[in-house]
Amino acid sequence: MTSPDVSLLAHGLASRPGREWWRSAVIYQIYPRSFADANGDGIGDLRGIAAHLDDLLDLGVDAIWLSPFMTSPQKDAGYDVADYCDVDPLFGTLADFDELLAQAHGRGIRLIVDLVPNHSSDQHVWFQAALAAEPGSPERARYMFRDGKGANGEIAPNNWESVFGGPAWTRIVEADGTPGQWYLHLFDSSQPDFDWSNPEVWAEFRRILRFWLDRGVDGFRVDVAHGLVKAEGLPDYTPHPEGGSMGGDEADVPYWGQRGVHDVYRDWHKVLAEYDGDRALCAEAWLPTIEKTALWVRPDEMHQAFNFAYLETPWKETELKDVIDESLRDYAAIGAPSTWVLSNHDVVRHASRLALTAENPQGSGVGPRSAGQPIPELGLRRARAATALMLALPGSSYLYQGEELGLPEVIDLPDDARQDPTWFRTHGEKYGRDGCRVPLPWEASAPAYGFNDTGAAWLPQPAEWARFACEVQRGDDSSTLSMYRDALRARRAHGLGLGALEWLPAQADVLAFRNGEVTVLTNFGATPVEIPEGSEVLLSSEPLAGTAIPQDVTVWLVAAP
Repeated sequence: MTSPDVSLLAHGLASRPGREWWRSAVIYQIYPRSFADANGDGIGDLRGIAAHLDDLLDLGVDAIWLSPFMTSPQKDAGYDVADYCDVDPLFGTLADFDELLAQAHGRGIRLIVDLVPNHSSDQHVWFQAALAAEPGSPERARYMFRDGKGANGEIAPNNWESVFGGPAWTRIVEADGTPGQWYLHLFDSSQPDFDWSNPEVWAEFRRILRFWLDRGVDGFRVDVAHGLVKAEGLPDYTPHPEGGSMGGDEADVPYWGQRGVHDVYRDWHKVLAEYDGDRALCAEAWLPTIEKTALWVRPDEMHQAFNFAYLETPWKETELKDVIDESLRDYAAIGAPSTWVLSNHDVVRHASRLALTAENPQGSGVGPRSAGQPIPELGLRRARAATALMLALPGSSYLYQGEELGLPEVIDLPDDARQDPTWFRTHGEKYGRDGCRVPLPWEASAPAYGFNDTGAAWLPQPAEWARFACEVQRGDDSSTLSMYRDALRARRAHGLGLGALEWLPAQADVLAFRNGEVTVLTNFGATPVEIPEGSEVLLSSEPLAGTAIPQDVTVWLVAAP
C-alpha cells in the first residue's frame, strides 16, 4: 500500500471529503501512439509523453489519462491486451512508465490508466490455454465459450453482432482438427470476452488493479464498463440499424448495462479504498439515459462516468440546457459530480462533428465518400464556443489530445492507410475512428510536424497540419491553444469546477448562467447579444469587435471593477 507522492501534496492536490480531486479535475486524454514519438519509429511512446509534460503543465490540466499502453498485438490499437501488467515494447518499458509517473507527479499532474476488463487479446496466455484445453475445462471457463446450434454445432449460439461489424461469435478448431465450440467477442475476433460469472476472473483483475495502484497510479478509466456481464441464457438481440455502435441509444440490450456488472465495481471500489490519495474509477458506459449512467457512480461504485449524452447533444441551446440540467440533477442526487466531454479517441472530433451536415452515428467515422461533410470554419468556431461553455460548468471535464489545437477530423486518409477494425469488418462501409487518431503536430516545419525527428507516422498527417502546430499557436493570443490555456487558468482561479450553476434569463437562442462570480453567455442565434453593462470580459471564444456577442461565441463575464 502506498501513500500519495509528496510532490502532489506540495502542489496542493491533497483532497478533503467532498472536495476530492476528481470532482473538479480537468483530465487530458493521451492516445500514446499519436501523442509524441521519442524513438522515431512512427508510433508515439512513453518517453515522448514525458518530453511534453511541461506543455501539459502550461496548458493547465490537473491529470492525464493514458489510453492503452500494455502488452498487445495491436489488433485494436492496444485495446486487445495480452499482458495487463507490462508495457508493450512499442511504447517503452515499465521503467519508462515509472519515470513518466514520477515526472507527472513532480509537476502536480495526476495519472490514470486505461483498463480493459471486458475482453483480452486472443494472444493472452489464458486464451491460448483455453484453445488447447477441452470443452468444459477450467481454462475455457474464463471466457464465453459455448456449443453451437444445429445438428453439428455449425450455427452460432445466438445472433449477436460485433460492435465492429459482422458476427460476435467465432468457431474454433479443436486440438484434434474438428470444428469445435464458439467464443464470444463483442468487438474484433481477436478480442475474446471474459466470463465474469467466474470468480477466477474477479481475482485476476483485483491483482491487476493492485499492480498499478502499488506503482502509484491515481486511478483507472474502465473501457466498456457497461459490458462484462451478459444476460442469462444469452438471448437473441438485433440492434437498431441506425443506432450507435456501443448501445447508448437503446434500452434492455442483453450485453450492455446488466445489473450484475455493478457488483464488479463495488468490489473494485473496495480495492481502491485500501490506498491513500483518492484513487478514482471512471466508467466508459454508453447508456440510453443520464439517469441510468448515474447508477455507475453511486457512492460505493465508481467515482466518475463519461457524460456521453452531453457529448452527443446537437449544437442547440434548448437541447444543451436540458442535458446540463439533467446531468446536474441526476448525478447530484447520488452525491457524484457530473463529467463533461466533447471529444475522445472513439468519436469524430468536435471541431468537425459540430458542423456535420448529415447524421453520423457513433463509431461510423467520416471519410471522403461520407454524406454530410463538415464545414471547417464553422466547426472550429462552434468547437471553441462549446469548449468555453463546457469548461465553465461545475464538475470534471475531459479533453482529448489535439482539441486544444483545434484539430479537425482527418477525412481524406487513403483507404490503404486505415487501421481501425471497423473499416475492415464492415468492408469499408464505416470509416471508423482513424480520423481522430492522427499523430499530433508540434512544430510546423519539422519532420512529421515534430511528432518525431524522422518523419515517420503510423497514420499520415495532412498538409494542413502545419497551421495547427503547437509552436505556431503558442505565441498567438487569438489561437485555440491560447483560448484553452486562458480558460483553464480562469476556471481554476474562479473555482468553477466546484461551483454551482444558476440559470439566468436570456433572449431566444442564448444560454446564460452564473457559476460563482462568473457569468457565461453563449449565443447560438444570428442576432448579436449585447454584453450587460457593468461587466468585464474574462474570456471569449472568439475575439470581440465591440460590446456585442456574435453567433456561435461564448463569453465569460465578471463584474467590472
